[in-house]
Amino acid sequence: MNDLLRAFVRAVASMLHPRMLWLTFMPFFVAALGWGVVFWFAWQDLVGTVRAWLAGSTFGTTLFHAFDWVGFTALHAAIAPFIVIAMAIPLIVVTVLLLIATISMPLVVRQLSARRFASLEQRRGGTWYGSLVYALATTFICLTLTIVTLPLWLILPLFAFIPPLLWGWLTYRVMTYDALALHASRAERIALMRRHRWPLLAIGVASGLMSTLPTLIWAWSLWLIVLFPVIAAATIWIYAAILVFSALWFGHYCLHALQLMRDEAGQGMSGPTRHLPSSQSSTTMDDLHSS
Repeated sequence: MNDLLRAFVRAVASMLHPRMLWLTFMPFFVAALGWGVVFWFAWQDLVGTVRAWLAGSTFGTTLFHAFDWVGFTALHAAIAPFIVIAMAIPLIVVTVLLLIATISMPLVVRQLSARRFASLEQRRGGTWYGSLVYALATTFICLTLTIVTLPLWLILPLFAFIPPLLWGWLTYRVMTYDALALHASRAERIALMRRHRWPLLAIGVASGLMSTLPTLIWAWSLWLIVLFPVIAAATIWIYAAILVFSALWFGHYCLHALQLMRDEAGQGMSGPTRHLPSSQSSTTMDDLHSS
């Protein structure tokens, strides 16, 4: 069993711990409350805006004709709410990811440190503030790519590949930083991300594929639009559970890889890596370009 699969098995076992289960509910409650308030006050306006756009656009006319042609005329009223939901999916995913990256991931790493990596020296190459800046910068890049590629999502084969790749890249970059922030120095983190780029991306893409499950629930449930609050709450929790599992997977893999990298170096670096004076935001942006 290679390190990737070994980390997967350990993440499955760790997921059953009561503290990890709680970490799936904490971001769920926060995200559900926040987005629930947004949709409570803005739902009618958002749906009305989309309906007006559909009524006056060639895309909307073509879409309505396509529904009529396949005998789904009764679903005309569900198209606008479904588009609002589809546009909200990336924002909800990003909200949960940021909550897990900034709140849950440090707790996951501390749990792993206490139970499995107690002997691994903590060189503290990252901070909570650095994690937030790094996550926001990476998220901005991902959202930009999402907007640019959004028309391609209407093509069936690409719809199955583009979202997992985007979420996978975002998850890989954000969670790797957080998994190594406590134990690795900045130089170690950059070196490890370069050396293990493809396995880490594979974990991210696998996490992205798992995250398509809630999307598929919405995509194939047009007739459940009236139950949107229930569906939204359930899918947000599924996202949270998947991302906490991904955090465990990244944590097990990254900390084990860091341990092996130090063993290869013969434990030559016995103390904290000295850092050049610089602002945390500059360091964070350097990481984005270097790793």
